[in-house]
Amino acid sequence: MKSNFKADLSKEQRLTPLLDTYYQKHLKNYEFERVSNLKKQRQGIDLILKDNQSGNTYFVDEKAQLDYINESLPTFAFELFYTKNGMQKQGWLFDVSKKTHFYALVTNIYSDEADVFTSCNITFVNREKLILRLHELGLNQSFLEELALDHKEVHGKLVLEGLDPKKEGYLYFSSTNKVEKPVNLILRLEFLNRIGVAKRLI
Repeated sequence: MKSNFKADLSKEQRLTPLLDTYYQKHLKNYEFERVSNLKKQRQGIDLILKDNQSGNTYFVDEKAQLDYINESLPTFAFELFYTKNGMQKQGWLFDVSKKTHFYALVTNIYSDEADVFTSCNITFVNREKLILRLHELGLNQSFLEELALDHKEVHGKLVLEGLDPKKEGYLYFSSTNKVEKPVNLILRLEFLNRIGVAKRLI
């Protein structure tokens, strides 16, 4: 079991120029500012978007599938819980200390032989809308927390009553292969688009 924090950080830094190019091209009505302040990043802010028409400001947390370079996955993992020093901690989806308005889900990340990232897809997810829709499906924070505690020895997929595991999503426990033992809600990108909480940028 290992933690890939440093390797992921290096990949994230190499991915940034490609993402910025896409934002400039596809978010023409917005000004964007990349955040380097660690405190803000810990609050779930990688990017600040300002709408030139309304003047509204949005905080964006970038989430990239860096473990799956040159692969195309139809799903994305939303972190519900993880373990630190033997204690279950709140994952980023329901963490009230996070100020995130939107997740920028970076998928289908491709790189060439020189390890330069050449293309990717970006899907924006409205965090508040997603949590609301999950709540409507009976998948609120307290229910999922209870479920995670009841099944903490489980490893692998757990089917949820409110979701079709093939078309929508399921819970996934990484109890034996990751140090942090994360519990993730795996959701299909197509499902997120269909329920009106996500929009693909590219």
